[in-house]
Amino acid sequence: MATMTSLIGLINKIQRACTVLGDHGGQGMSLWEVLPSVAVVGGQSSGKSSVLESIVGRDFLPRGSGIVTRRPLVLQLHQIESGTEYAEFLHAPRKRFTDFAAVRKEIADETDRITGKTKQISNVPIHLSIYSPHVVNLTLIDLPGLTKVAVEGQSETIVSDIENMVRSYVEKPNCIILAISPANQDIATSDAIKLARDVDPSGERTFGVVTKLDLMDKGTNAVDVLEGRAYRLQHPWVGVVNRSQADINKNVDMIYARRKEREYFETSPDYGHLASRMGSEYLAKLLSEHLELVIRQRIPSIIALINKTIDELNAELDRIGRPVAADGAAQLYTILELCRAFDRVFKEHLDGGRPGGDRIFGVFDNQLPAALKKLPFDRYLSLKNVQKVVTEADGYQPHLIAPEQGYRRLIDGAISYFKGPAEASVDAVHFVLKELVRKSIAETQELKRFPTLQTDIATAANEALEKFRDESRKTVLRLVEMESSYLTADFFRKLNAEPEKTTNPSGKKSNAESDKNAKTDANQSLTGERLSESYLRRIGSNVNAYIAMVCDTLRNTIPKAVVYCQVREAKRSLLSNFYAQVGRREKERLSAMLDEDPQLMERRMQLFKRLELYKSARDDIDLVAWK
Repeated sequence: MATMTSLIGLINKIQRACTVLGDHGGQGMSLWEVLPSVAVVGGQSSGKSSVLESIVGRDFLPRGSGIVTRRPLVLQLHQIESGTEYAEFLHAPRKRFTDFAAVRKEIADETDRITGKTKQISNVPIHLSIYSPHVVNLTLIDLPGLTKVAVEGQSETIVSDIENMVRSYVEKPNCIILAISPANQDIATSDAIKLARDVDPSGERTFGVVTKLDLMDKGTNAVDVLEGRAYRLQHPWVGVVNRSQADINKNVDMIYARRKEREYFETSPDYGHLASRMGSEYLAKLLSEHLELVIRQRIPSIIALINKTIDELNAELDRIGRPVAADGAAQLYTILELCRAFDRVFKEHLDGGRPGGDRIFGVFDNQLPAALKKLPFDRYLSLKNVQKVVTEADGYQPHLIAPEQGYRRLIDGAISYFKGPAEASVDAVHFVLKELVRKSIAETQELKRFPTLQTDIATAANEALEKFRDESRKTVLRLVEMESSYLTADFFRKLNAEPEKTTNPSGKKSNAESDKNAKTDANQSLTGERLSESYLRRIGSNVNAYIAMVCDTLRNTIPKAVVYCQVREAKRSLLSNFYAQVGRREKERLSAMLDEDPQLMERRMQLFKRLELYKSARDDIDLVAWK
């Protein structure tokens, strides 16, 4: 018995630790879910509070009419060898209560903190631990009393709300149901038994308790119920005699009340033959013994779950990273490794291992051609503008044969339009690269724990991208300027060698007519008369053809320059300058770069605490259970 009692105390300790660390419910199965506890269920005024106080041996629960228990009370009893009794609340972990009247007030105040001074209920539990040499190791859950009607000040759904809350506890397979029924009520109408029958039809988890035996009408008794004839359970029924209201008003000592309860059963003509298994002390021992058996049966599943949880915690710690070493060289190595991890992700984006790099190709395949196509060459090479440029280019001396300066000025002006799309391509690729830097930092798991280093890498990478963009912009503008600085003479020689073919009204092209028009246009230019439309149109057509050739060239060379100056350099030397700077930094600055996200540090601390809890629980259970 001593070994198992120690095991129950250990389970209580683990349950409390799980509660502190938040491992009590939530998604999936937790250690809390497989550790057994006792839920106290009964209708309003059925005597639930008195039974709990009798088991504890202390008057500590709020009392009153209507719904007094408005939040679940998770009560953990810890048996100590000797010393002063005291209580602790989870919401006030460093405060010990030795005055149990103060415990009662704290329960009421904490209830009001969530529900207000109303008659509403809340499913947020209050956790209370009591340490005493007069208790057995148990975990009891006091739940709101089941009711049939809503009273003034309560919501219309209060009846179903309470039942749903109670069900959420008693439906769990690890929950032992302590069904409280008053003796002066027909057992067939007991709210507690009805609910227990629904969730535990076999009765293997249910313990029946009959209260208020001393308040039954004379000539009646509850022997049929206590002996299991009225309603059979797998476990024996237990009768208890609570303190009377007069005893409560007089603050009668619970130890004295227990003695009076024993005397009642021992001297009762109706229950004398059952006295050895009646009373609150017997009930506490019965529950403790049953818990011992349940724990013994569940040790393999508890150990299996603990081992599974330990593996999961270790895996999560590996994922978020272990603490960084304090040594400067180790910190520098860590920083460089994190930078390389980011660089790998960034290159995967560019090379197609991850999405994003294809957007750069989209700039060259869609945006650049579309921008070139929208250039206003039709307006620039209109007859009016061609005439203006050609005339101004000649100055006071008209051209003799061909408007050489006019051609050059027209071409030079047209080529200047290509600077816009060229620079736009550089900026578009720069924007994509910046976005890929941002995504790569976000997707580098190793960096998530170091927000300062993330910022430093992002700053260094963006500074490098700015430098690459400036160089790329200079290069593409040089390409455009090179087209202006030297024109391809052969293009125009071929045009002169092959006179433009025109179409006569019949649709047939006539070289003779073309030659005649050309001569007429030339004569007009020589005589200083107004340039003919056909002549201007021919100049505009020739310039347009040359510009189309230049456009084709730039459509191919601009992407080459952008890739060479921006994309290739980003792959080769995005963090080169950052590496040089980091290598010269002092240890203090390296430590600052590895300043982790406070939330992540807190998360790691919680994981370590949980890991230590589960490892300690596994070792302690192995040590105690198999002696």
